[in-house]
Amino acid sequence: MDIRSKQIAQHRVDQIRSFQAELETIEKEQILLLDAEQRNAVERYHLKLLTKLSSSFDVDTNKEEKQLSLGMKIASFLAALGLAASIFFLFFQFWGGFSTTLQVVILITTPFVLLSLTIYLNSLELTSYYVKIAALLSLTSFILNLTMLGQIFNITPSPNALFIWAVFAVLLAYATDTRLLLGAGIISFATFLSAKFGAWNGLYWINFGERPENFLPAALVLFLISFLPHTRFSGFGSIYRVFAMILFFLPVLILSNWGLISYVDMEKESIEMLYQIIGFVFSALAIYIGIKKNLNEVTNTGNVFFVIFLYTKFFDWWWELMPKYLFFLLIGLSAVLILVILKRFRVGSVGHIGGGS
Repeated sequence: MDIRSKQIAQHRVDQIRSFQAELETIEKEQILLLDAEQRNAVERYHLKLLTKLSSSFDVDTNKEEKQLSLGMKIASFLAALGLAASIFFLFFQFWGGFSTTLQVVILITTPFVLLSLTIYLNSLELTSYYVKIAALLSLTSFILNLTMLGQIFNITPSPNALFIWAVFAVLLAYATDTRLLLGAGIISFATFLSAKFGAWNGLYWINFGERPENFLPAALVLFLISFLPHTRFSGFGSIYRVFAMILFFLPVLILSNWGLISYVDMEKESIEMLYQIIGFVFSALAIYIGIKKNLNEVTNTGNVFFVIFLYTKFFDWWWELMPKYLFFLLIGLSAVLILVILKRFRVGSVGHIGGGS
């Protein structure tokens, strides 16, 4: 099945439902009235198109179907978790009774069997729920089995395993259009690159978390990847952008309060001031870019971190100096001020759209 075709089909269905709702409103307001023949022609056309799209691409044609689809997504996620946990404990329950040769054969063949099942289901199913369950099981068994092979042959732990997991997860994500797998691949890749960066700077790779700046290269790489076209996949570009922003802003937030763990060779206070400025500037810039480019995930993430940076500074400046009621009054008033500013941005954007039309 062409994933892009399914996305286009769902967008077409949503357009039809929006048109029907708007037409009903317009007729109630006596702005435009269709005669019986015209209305019947439009309704027949929409009904025929909705039936075709539903049967061909398994799209949601009404609110009830969308609610059921959400429930099915949750059920498939829980099924994948339960089956993955079952595989994990099944291995450890009977593992000691197998010979080393049989252990190796099982560890090598299990991921390939589940991967073959995923590919087979992907070629047959119009719905993707079973495909995603099989893909998640394939990834789980791949990670588990690679880890256990390392234990059997006493291989020294290495961050390179994280890179292999990331490649496998990302390939599965793109093959099955599964955002959860993409998220798992991004986390594995970010951990791998951060560990490598820490090792290049003299740390043992497991201790890469001691220096938050180790995560910044991964944030940059994910940010650049987000500019690649992902129109054939549902929400992949947004996932890359959100992970990139989290991996950037969290280290900046930590270093703005604990400058001693930075690589920067400066006074602690200077380092914290530097990262505080970076945090405010880049979170405000993210809000601006998100509004201008209509990227809701960028705007929302920028808002969250801007408020966090602002409130941590309020705490540093005034928690010990002010009565608690006055401190929280200041917090509330600042939130109202942020609301007013964002509302002005919103009104300005609506005015720009109106003027452009």
